[in-house]
Amino acid sequence: MLKWLNRWRNQGKHLTKLKPVIIPRDQHTVSRKQLSSAAVKTLYRLQDCGFDAYLIGGGVRDVLLGLSPKDFDISTNATPEDIKHVFGSQCQIIGRRFRLAHVRWGREVIEVATFRANHAEGDDQSARTNADGRILRDNVWGSIEEDAARRDFTINAIYYRIADFSLWDFAQGTADLKQRIIRLIGDPETRYREDPVRMLRAVRFAAKLDFTLAPATAKPIASLAYLLEEMSSHRLYDECQKLFGGGHAAPLLPLLQQYGLFAPLFPGPAAHPNEALWLHVARNTDARLAEGKHINAAFFFAALLWGDVNARAQHLIADGVPPVPAWQQAGMQSVSQQLARTAIPKHVSQVMRDIWEMQMRLESPRPRQVEAMAANERFRAAYDFLLMREHAGEATGKMAAWWTRWQQADPGLQAEMQRALVKPAEGQAPRKRRRRPKKTTSPQ
Repeated sequence: MLKWLNRWRNQGKHLTKLKPVIIPRDQHTVSRKQLSSAAVKTLYRLQDCGFDAYLIGGGVRDVLLGLSPKDFDISTNATPEDIKHVFGSQCQIIGRRFRLAHVRWGREVIEVATFRANHAEGDDQSARTNADGRILRDNVWGSIEEDAARRDFTINAIYYRIADFSLWDFAQGTADLKQRIIRLIGDPETRYREDPVRMLRAVRFAAKLDFTLAPATAKPIASLAYLLEEMSSHRLYDECQKLFGGGHAAPLLPLLQQYGLFAPLFPGPAAHPNEALWLHVARNTDARLAEGKHINAAFFFAALLWGDVNARAQHLIADGVPPVPAWQQAGMQSVSQQLARTAIPKHVSQVMRDIWEMQMRLESPRPRQVEAMAANERFRAAYDFLLMREHAGEATGKMAAWWTRWQQADPGLQAEMQRALVKPAEGQAPRKRRRRPKKTTSPQ
């Protein structure tokens, strides 16, 4: 025990100052024309006020890869208070665990962070870790060399210097970009213990960029995946939004399972997997994002938890619970378990339950209820979900195809299709409708 305590008490000592390889402008492809005008203005404003300012992270990485960056982050020797003084009402200081500044230019927000350093022993005001080595507070300012050593991956430790347009490569990140490798800076196990979400970031970048994890970066993940169970459920939900809403969910799902990261995030689905549906929905989600279409977070979570909900519902029905309340209870139980891991907002979980509960009704619609179901605000999502299930090979009685035809039909054909839903059992004559006897009036 003492060995472990000493190890994590000394966390951060594995990180030393790195020396940069400086790449001049004529030897790299990053141009101001490829950057957000808001990011460029922020860089110049800080420089004009006497501060060092660098573009860092994904903005530099993606430009070097020929991609279009979505976010532009800046690193500087200005403190959050300095940044607030420079930008005034444009700036908002956020965060407690990791204080930084958001600088707003119209609708665009540029994230500006102060160079970080390792904290001195006993400095619990600015930085703090728990017994497992996880960083709980991280607000010790440092130099660019110290900041680079504390970056997560080598490909994210390439700084673009606005003063002379050079690149400062502190960890051979440009070489790893060429070799298409995801590599952690420092000792991988220690870095994962500092922040277990780095394991998710590693596989997310691998899926997004079609890169491979370096062996040393990959090796500790499976044995440390349990650390995700101790993370904030709110932070993990936000991370799931990045995992599945980035347009690379299909290649990411197998990586989460390969490295043992899926079960800590989704215990119910891991116990009742439905991989065919997951992959089908993931591909559809990626395609929609590629076309610039909106995606519904509830839809993807509904697909992930569907196998678990279905298993719970069948168990309840076998115990004698009527189908409708069985599905309702199953949905609530599954969501309740998942909330402990990912803090799904209530409005999202409600849509998930609505989608699940409508599946039974869509599979066995009553003729008189068809039009009312089609008018339901959740019909489209529930119908799309039924369609995905059918395409993934689930037994739905081909009702997804029926609903597709019904929506495309004219009113006359719709009515005919609805009447055909009620058929007599095979070999049984249709029931004749009883008619009330005519009233007879007695002669007066």
